[in-house]
Amino acid sequence: MCGILGGWWASPPDNLTTQLAQGLAQLRHRGPNDQGSEICAAPAGKVALGQTRLSIIDLSTGGHQPMSSHDGALTVVFNGEIYNYRELRTELKSLGHRFSSDSDTEVLLAAWYQWGSAALRRFVGMFAFAMLDHRAHTLTLARDAFGIKPLYYRPTAGSTAFASELRALMALDGQAAQLDSQAAYDYLVHGHYDHTERSFVKGVLSLPPAHFLTLSTRTGQASAPVRWWAPEITERKPGLSYADAAAELRERFLDSIRLHLRSDVTLGAALSGGLDSSAIVCAMRHVEPDLPLRTFSFISQSKTRSEEQWVDIVNAESRAIEHKVRVTAAELAGDIDDLIRAQGEPFGSTSIYAQYRVFKAARAADVTVMLEGQGADELLAGYNGYPGQRLVSLLERGRLPTAVMHLLGQRNWPGRSIKSTLQEAVGIAANDRLYQRLRAMSGRDPRPAWLNADMLEGAGVRLEYPRAVWPGNARGRRAVAEMAVSLSQRGLGWLLRHGDRNSMRFSIESRVPFLTPDIADFLMGLPEHYLVSVQGETKRIFRTAMQGIVPPAILNRKDKIGFETPELEWLRELAPQVRQWLAPGQGAGLLDNARILQHFDDVMAGRRPFSWQIWRWINFQRWAQLNGVKG
Repeated sequence: MCGILGGWWASPPDNLTTQLAQGLAQLRHRGPNDQGSEICAAPAGKVALGQTRLSIIDLSTGGHQPMSSHDGALTVVFNGEIYNYRELRTELKSLGHRFSSDSDTEVLLAAWYQWGSAALRRFVGMFAFAMLDHRAHTLTLARDAFGIKPLYYRPTAGSTAFASELRALMALDGQAAQLDSQAAYDYLVHGHYDHTERSFVKGVLSLPPAHFLTLSTRTGQASAPVRWWAPEITERKPGLSYADAAAELRERFLDSIRLHLRSDVTLGAALSGGLDSSAIVCAMRHVEPDLPLRTFSFISQSKTRSEEQWVDIVNAESRAIEHKVRVTAAELAGDIDDLIRAQGEPFGSTSIYAQYRVFKAARAADVTVMLEGQGADELLAGYNGYPGQRLVSLLERGRLPTAVMHLLGQRNWPGRSIKSTLQEAVGIAANDRLYQRLRAMSGRDPRPAWLNADMLEGAGVRLEYPRAVWPGNARGRRAVAEMAVSLSQRGLGWLLRHGDRNSMRFSIESRVPFLTPDIADFLMGLPEHYLVSVQGETKRIFRTAMQGIVPPAILNRKDKIGFETPELEWLRELAPQVRQWLAPGQGAGLLDNARILQHFDDVMAGRRPFSWQIWRWINFQRWAQLNGVKG
């Protein structure tokens, strides 16, 4: 696990060595154990590569980067882990490759040498890397299937720079940070971010998950990003029974846990008390009975949000050493600037602070690798079970009685209703123009009074909800299609960014064993009713698969809380500080601060309902101030 940066310059700046060092300094938290850099001559200009290393596998100097192949043909800087590196190394040895370390980086080099970009589909892992091919005179940037590891890049006419984080990229290429207005609008008005290639900084792009691009170091021309994997929603294995599918899922999940436990340092797990994190903890104990197992849990001080009783059940069952984290509003105020700096870009709510504190506690306990449950909801039809999509699927398949039963069953689950399910179903059937009108009619204004909409519209910003839909035929597979959208276009991206930045802030590697292409391909090829029962039970097949491993009390839970913080209560406590955060008018001309402050006062006085909109204002303005971002 590391931080990487570098790039190609046709006319490299005179101080390239200094800028490379400054960029690496911004990534030190991602890799405090080692650092390396290299500047190479290219047919046109120069290529620079740099890396900071967090040693996880092969703690010796054998894992130092940049790393080159034995013949010097390839040089790589790599951030991430290839969990199946031992199996790949055995195969590559049989093909004539030789190895001098136990590093997965050396396996990555040999795999690329042997198979080129086809190696990407062979990797079980998380990664972002830059591969310099001295023979072909190319620089290839690649990212893992789900975007677990970050990779930003800024292409210009005479250069392309890349880095794991925005601050490092800014230090490397020396350009001022200008606000991307479309990204700001999508976030401020609709709460969407990390859903497209655009970052919050104009001209800086995020390489999409499951893509690679190749740049010629002769001409500077770069290919458009090429997709190397995509979720498929077609039902496969139609004869696979429910019982056999559950058994297969159980083995696939346990195999993934085994791979994700490969480490030469201390491991732990983030435990919320929900099904996903509980399954990871219990599976860790199941496959490694003698593993020293440490768990880290955020415990809300609100009785209605606390999951402590569920955490205690799992810790007792798995014989884990527990670490419980409790957080106050005053602590949030003290840490908010560091949290915003760590995240690098604006984010959704203060629940991210709870996760930040969990990783901080893990660092204090000398844990270097943490397993988390991200991705399970998107792969197993979690959250609320996509009831509107499931209803439409049943209707499209002509199963009216089952559709009625499914609709009525929504009354029995927290946070769901017949009305909301029907509203979702109508939205699915609507074209984009009608969908936008329906949102406006329901009170969700795309041009709120506190926003300078005219300025944005003049800049070409699209002032409407950034709707994401499955591009292919989803008839009869609406729930799985929505899962695929969440995996690849919306939702999972921001969750993975939160986890990566919060963990790396404390030099911890966060691993997500649900997220492998093989598990995704298997789950998304199953019948929808294997995932969501007719009665509306979510993650149906996973609950079955985990019987005998996860305590029944956890398997039978109906509610979902997660890292939910008492945000309104915290804002009330911090009201004087919040007014200072909102008052300076640092919204780059985008925000009407007088209206924002009035809105905040109305919420505090109970004249308006609370929403996360207030946090977006705070977060956006403070981020712009801390990073010197101009409109």
